[in-house]
Amino acid sequence: MKRNIIIVLILLIVIGTSVVLAVSMSPTKELTATVNDSPNKPVILIVIDSLMNEPLQKAIEENKAPAFSFLINNGYYEPEMISSYPTMSVTIDSTLLTGTYANQHKIPGLIWFKENENRMVSYGSGISEMWHNGIKNVALDSIIRLNNKHLSSNVQTIHEWLAIRNIQSASINGLLYRGSVQHSLHVPKLISATNLLPKDIITNGPTILSLGALSQYNPANDRHKFVWKRLGVNDDFTVNELKYLIHQRQLPPFTLAYLPDADAPIHKNGPNDLKAIAQADQSLQEMLNSYTTWQEAIQQATWVILGDSGQSVVNKDKETSLIDLNALLERYSFWERENTKGQLAIAINERMAYVYANDQNVALTEVANTLKQDERIQFIAWKDNETNYVVSPDSDQTLTFSPNGPNVDAYNQSWAIDGDLAILDLTINNEGFVQYNDYPDALARLDGALHSQEGNFLIVDAKPSYEFIEKHSHDHAGGGAHGSLHKMDSVVPMIVAGTDAKPTIKRLVDVKEWIVRLIGSP
Repeated sequence: MKRNIIIVLILLIVIGTSVVLAVSMSPTKELTATVNDSPNKPVILIVIDSLMNEPLQKAIEENKAPAFSFLINNGYYEPEMISSYPTMSVTIDSTLLTGTYANQHKIPGLIWFKENENRMVSYGSGISEMWHNGIKNVALDSIIRLNNKHLSSNVQTIHEWLAIRNIQSASINGLLYRGSVQHSLHVPKLISATNLLPKDIITNGPTILSLGALSQYNPANDRHKFVWKRLGVNDDFTVNELKYLIHQRQLPPFTLAYLPDADAPIHKNGPNDLKAIAQADQSLQEMLNSYTTWQEAIQQATWVILGDSGQSVVNKDKETSLIDLNALLERYSFWERENTKGQLAIAINERMAYVYANDQNVALTEVANTLKQDERIQFIAWKDNETNYVVSPDSDQTLTFSPNGPNVDAYNQSWAIDGDLAILDLTINNEGFVQYNDYPDALARLDGALHSQEGNFLIVDAKPSYEFIEKHSHDHAGGGAHGSLHKMDSVVPMIVAGTDAKPTIKRLVDVKEWIVRLIGSP
C-alpha cells in the first residue's frame, strides 16, 4: 500500500510538472544585429508601476534604495509628473507611447464597454471580473486586440515614429508595444490547446519585442517565466532581458523596460509599502551592474526612471470605503454576459468608473442625480457633443467646459468654462488664466476620457480613501488603489541620469516628444 501511494505521488508530481512546463515553456528567440543609428547614446526608459515620491524619499532616507539615490544624486529629479486619465496602466502606457490622451489613442481604461460589440472589454483585473467577462475574451483583448485593434491607427507610437526614421527600438514586458516590425508571439502549447489563444500570434512591434513567455531572448530567463511568476511578466524577467541586450552589445537607441512587481504589494499594503520600493531598487541595481561601474552606466546610456500612477489609501472598513454602484443604482438593471439587454453597464477602474446607459429611455442626468446622493463621490461627468458637464455631491451647480475658448492654462490649452469652478478645484485669474490644484491638468485629461469612446456614458470619480465596486470587481480595502483624477493618483516621480536635458513640460503626455529629442535623428 505504502509503495503504491509513493508511486501515485510520483506520477502526480510528474504530471503536475509536465503541465506547468507545458504552460510556461516557450522557445528563445535569437537577437538580430541592432544598429545604433542615433547620434546620441541609447536611452533606457524604465517604467515602475505605482512608483510614488513620498515613499521613495522615505526609502532613500532609510538607506533602502541605493540605486534610486545614486541616479537622483547624479542626475535630475522631478517629483511631480502628471499622469494620464483614468490613472490605469494601459491608458497611461498608451499616453506615454503616443504622446496623446485617451480621446486620441482610444484606450479608455483597464475595463470599458464596447458599444458596437455589446460587450465589456477587459485587459485583466480580478479573477471574478475576468471570469465574468470571459477568460478567452480577456486573453484576446490583452494579447491581441489591445495593440492590433483597440489602439487607434490614427496615432503613432514612439516605436513607429523611430522606425520611419530607421531608428531601432526595444520593448521589454510593455503591454503596449505597437511598432513596424512583424513578430511572431509563441503561445505555450497547453494555453493554445485550450483555445484561449491561437498557437502563433503575428503582431507588429519594435525591433526587439520581449514579452514574458510569449517572446524571450535571454536563455537564462527560463526560470523566471513559470505560471506562478505570471509567465514572465515580472521584474526578474525584465531585468534579465535588459542585461542580455547590454552584455550582447545589442542595446538599440531606445528601450522601454517595464517593472510591474511593485504594484501588487502596494495595492495590498497601501502606498507606504517601502519593501516594494526596496525590491524595485534591487532591480535597478542589477541593471546598473551590467556595466563595470554605475558611473560607467550613466556615461554609456541615458536612464529615465518613471512612475505611472500614484495610489490612494483605501480605508479598511468595507462598509464605508467601498462605493457599490450596483447598490446605488439598484433601480436599474445591469448588463452582464447573461443579460446583454441590461439598462446600465458598469466598468470599474478602481477609483473611477464608466457607467453606460444602454437603454435609450435612461437619461444620464437621471443617473447622475442618483449618484450625487453619495458624498464619497467627488464628481460625475458626461458629454453632449463637444460640451462636458460635471456635477458633484458638494455643489448644487454644474460646471461646463469645452475646448477652444477664452481661458488658457499652463499647457497652452484653451477652454470655454462656465459654472462652479470648485467642482474640479479650478481657479481663474483676472486675465483668464486657469490654475489647477487638486486635479492637475484636469480639463484636458477629463475631456480625453469623456471623448475616448462611442456610447452614452458618464464618468464617476471617487474622493481619496474610497473605491468603486460592482458585483464582480476586486477591491483594495485596507490597501491602496488608483484610477482617479485626484493628484494622489495622478502625480508620479521622474529621474533622469546620463544627460543634462530636462523635460520642460511635466506631463507624461509630453514625454514621447522629449525622448525623441534625447535620441536624436540620424
